[in-house]
Amino acid sequence: MDMAVEAGVIKQHLIDPEICIRCNTCEAICPVNAITHDDNNYVVRADICNGCMACISPCPTGSIDNWRTMPLVRAYTIEEQLTWEELPAELTPEQLEAAGVSAEAAGDPAAAAPALTQAQAQAAIEPAFNSAQYGATVPPWSAAHAYTNLFPPKTPTTATVVGNFNCTEAGFDSETHHIVLDFGVVPFPVLEGQSIGIVPPGVDAIGKRHHARQYSVASPRNGERPGYNNVSLTVKRVTEDHEGDPVRGVCSNYVCDLKVGDTVHVVGPFGASFLMPNHPKSHIVMICTGTGSAPMRAMTEWRRRLRKSGKFEGGKLMLFFGARTQQELPYFGPLQSLPKDFIDINLAFSRTPGQPKRYVQDLMRERAADLAALLKDGSSHFYVCGLKSMEEGVVLALRDVAKDVGLDWDTVGAALKREGRLHLETY
Repeated sequence: MDMAVEAGVIKQHLIDPEICIRCNTCEAICPVNAITHDDNNYVVRADICNGCMACISPCPTGSIDNWRTMPLVRAYTIEEQLTWEELPAELTPEQLEAAGVSAEAAGDPAAAAPALTQAQAQAAIEPAFNSAQYGATVPPWSAAHAYTNLFPPKTPTTATVVGNFNCTEAGFDSETHHIVLDFGVVPFPVLEGQSIGIVPPGVDAIGKRHHARQYSVASPRNGERPGYNNVSLTVKRVTEDHEGDPVRGVCSNYVCDLKVGDTVHVVGPFGASFLMPNHPKSHIVMICTGTGSAPMRAMTEWRRRLRKSGKFEGGKLMLFFGARTQQELPYFGPLQSLPKDFIDINLAFSRTPGQPKRYVQDLMRERAADLAALLKDGSSHFYVCGLKSMEEGVVLALRDVAKDVGLDWDTVGAALKREGRLHLETY
């Protein structure tokens, strides 16, 4: 293995394949691109990981927080890790000694810490813009307490399908479903911004049980139907991969084909930072594409119910929502019925025939004056959810809006992260 470190022992960072839900949070937030994945596992490159711990707290299951003391020459390779069904045991002192690692070296954190590679050292001198570094790993100060991992991957619970309909315009190739799951008498508390995992039935091509697929909850904390123990999801039927090649998404097609009365295995809930503020005067800016609209729908609906009950005190709601076409935009009809004085809606379509391509970051720059005012207000919270490709453009737009009105982005960006006011959930 081509290792850049020179110590004889390494504290190797590993991901537990048994409890990882393949949510991509770790890979998305890793500042040095040390994490990668295939269809089976998420793994950490030992020759790149610098042990910065940026991936630890955002992981919803704790599967990321695993370490093994290893002789450098025997560090687990990417190829090995991708085949794992479970983590290997820690080497015993005798095994380490047989490999030439003294007890002192094995127990010395300094000796075990991976050194910076040449590329990392260069990056430290000339840092490139990294949008992920501004994403908060803590919730807003006023967020409600989130319960997580009540039903881990090894012990899922069961929910019953009580609703399933296409929430995009019928008759087009793109199809996104609004699914409602009821948990009966089983407690399953969720907050806006959390997610759950669905375990598809059957096995994969090599006979292994499918892993759970993660979906953001689209309903508010008191249920899709207020007072009922149910949640809703926004699931797009996957028929092609990111390169446009035809595929059949294992779980998305399973979920979209569910009938009322069917039962599904569910794990979770997950997520303790992408949560909405409870403070009634806080402002919420929501930026999303496609099924990234799910947590935004949950937050909007909760605010709408608060307003209806007279408990709403005027915090602004601003939505930037992107899709290829109007027909592919989930919940387009219901969005149009929301009062203009309740939510400021901005829609961007990138594939409308005869029209120039417009993305959410284009709309954000058009609304720079309003966003600048919100950036100056410490009660403003920003949420980004959707395809990974949108993330950098969105954060760059926020940076440029701040700079254009004389704000120091390093100060603003650091405050947004530190105070849990900029959340990035991209995939």
